[in-house]
Amino acid sequence: MVTAGGSVMPNEQAHQRGKLQLQSDALDYEGRFDSRYTCDLDNSSPELRWDDPPEGTRSFAVVAEDLDHRTGPFTHWLIYRIPPQIRHLPAGIPAQESLPNGIRQGLNGFGKLGYTGPCPPYQDRAHHYRVRIFALSEDPEIPARITREALLERLKPLTLAEGELFGEYARIAKKAG
Repeated sequence: MVTAGGSVMPNEQAHQRGKLQLQSDALDYEGRFDSRYTCDLDNSSPELRWDDPPEGTRSFAVVAEDLDHRTGPFTHWLIYRIPPQIRHLPAGIPAQESLPNGIRQGLNGFGKLGYTGPCPPYQDRAHHYRVRIFALSEDPEIPARITREALLERLKPLTLAEGELFGEYARIAKKAG
């Protein structure tokens, strides 16, 4: 799989299953998050797009997480029940449980619905973020306000293909006064 920065990242699971190419304008050519999609500016969900899924895809799900959080992967976004004909999520999806097209959102690491952007501690090293998309063989009934762990467990047996992209973000020191 190709990251936003253009390097190839092996993924054993993706080799055993199918692969999807996931892309976003939220990352620059070096794989850094545009601050519009972080806690430092708009905190808007990023635009995502992906290629054609394998035959039999009935829905998609997306999981975005901070891989360097001190307590382990920190959830930034869970979005699922994405209809199979959709290949693009626009930026700025509102933080609500259900969207008009049936798409649902789960709980982020703060226990709130929808997206929350990268927000590592000031002057911490750059944190690494992974956004994964799953093409699913079913459109499963998933309870409202699901957590990352519960969602991933439900997706595991239904995943036909997946894709991922990696980004990073660091915050500079606050300016005095």
